[in-house]
Amino acid sequence: MILCRFKPSMLAWLVLLCSSRAACAGDAIDGYIEQQLHSAGIPGVALLVMQGGRVVKEQGYGFANLEHQVRVTPDTLFQSGSTGKMFTAVAVLRLADDGALRLDDPLSAYYPDAPSAWHRITIRQLLTHTSGIKDYAEINSGDLDYRKDYTDDELLAAMQKLPLDFEPGAQWSYSNSGYVILGLLVSKLAGKDYSEFLAERLFRPLGMPTIQLISERRITPNRAAGYERDEKGVLGNQAWVAPGLNRTADGSLYYSLRDLEAWERALDAGKFMRADDFVSWWTPVRLNDGTRFPYGFGWHLAEQRGERVIEHGGSWQGFKAAIVRYPDQQLAVLVMANAAHADAGRIASTVAGLVEPRLAERPSGEAGGSTDPERAARLLDVLEAWGHYRTSPAMAPALARRSTGSAVEAHGRQHIATLLRTARSLRLLGSDELSKAAVTAMSDGTVRSTDALLEGPGGDTRLRFRLDGAGRVLDFQVVGP
Repeated sequence: MILCRFKPSMLAWLVLLCSSRAACAGDAIDGYIEQQLHSAGIPGVALLVMQGGRVVKEQGYGFANLEHQVRVTPDTLFQSGSTGKMFTAVAVLRLADDGALRLDDPLSAYYPDAPSAWHRITIRQLLTHTSGIKDYAEINSGDLDYRKDYTDDELLAAMQKLPLDFEPGAQWSYSNSGYVILGLLVSKLAGKDYSEFLAERLFRPLGMPTIQLISERRITPNRAAGYERDEKGVLGNQAWVAPGLNRTADGSLYYSLRDLEAWERALDAGKFMRADDFVSWWTPVRLNDGTRFPYGFGWHLAEQRGERVIEHGGSWQGFKAAIVRYPDQQLAVLVMANAAHADAGRIASTVAGLVEPRLAERPSGEAGGSTDPERAARLLDVLEAWGHYRTSPAMAPALARRSTGSAVEAHGRQHIATLLRTARSLRLLGSDELSKAAVTAMSDGTVRSTDALLEGPGGDTRLRFRLDGAGRVLDFQVVGP
């Protein structure tokens, strides 16, 4: 194991420090998290690592509140951000099992006076981000005033005014708006706020003792403070959001490591929903053209070093969160941080690699694929085409057709174009063949992934490409420096 490489002269110390693989990994995790706190300027992190039903690490690091110098503990409450979408999806599935709704019903069945577009949008499409409804949270959208105390009726009216970016079911584009609508629908059909419905039907039965709706007015023990950087990079308190908006079902919960431990045990047991609900929850959505996109109901379906991953991240009000599960390793890593600039997802994936070396990020110094200039050129051409709204022969049809019209996509294309203006080269780091389980779970044609480094004078950018059987790029993502 890489983490346990020591010189022979240090053997006695090694025996004391790493009497077991778990102990060695635990010490490495502590060192990594502490390094993140200092190098990235993150005030605090809460971390839960579970494997095979056993807690490997459940610990707080740093400060929950800088002004009062309060330390993070397993009882500290962080904001969920969009990881809360998985709970909203459970509420919808519960109502479907109760017979109160059907997933393929159009929204107009419940809101007959809704705009004409809502007659073509189904509940399933809201769950899977394929409704086409513009995301109210897009950069500088101005669709909602974060300082206004909206009522449910006002929120509904605001959602109904949002335009469609594309025809429902035609593409996938992340939309917080869809989950706001789902929360309003749950409240309407349940006759109580969606958070009360979840507390009764999910949180209390599963023994999640402190998970609750955000309220900055209520006295909430162990609540962490969220922090954001200003334009000069100076850390400050989170921006204020009106209580009437800070309670929506796209991710407005407090939770602690105690809650997440109970949640992870419930996920392992798989008994709080019907078996076919779990299948739907983790099945990639099928688009109108028959292709699939690796997103289920409030969960991304992904891979890491070729292994199957089920995950979701969250970001809100100076908080970041990530819930990352590796079913074939019986491993789960759950991270919460109280800094808007923290990369909770990368922290989680790095910790997973410390526990299971097979999952470890390939070092930037490794160049297993650098002897294939033709392959590097094809990948670079995909980046050039994407950044300039063109297609490339090296793109799989699904990527070549993608054009959601969203501000998020436009921002991503601009970012790639900006990086390419000063890039010197694309250096391949190596590739991974996906496991059979990962290929099946994603179901979008991905069979291989390739790590590469876009090298430039201002620093290097790491990317991960997903490829189909013909070597064409299905998708790619910037995963860090």
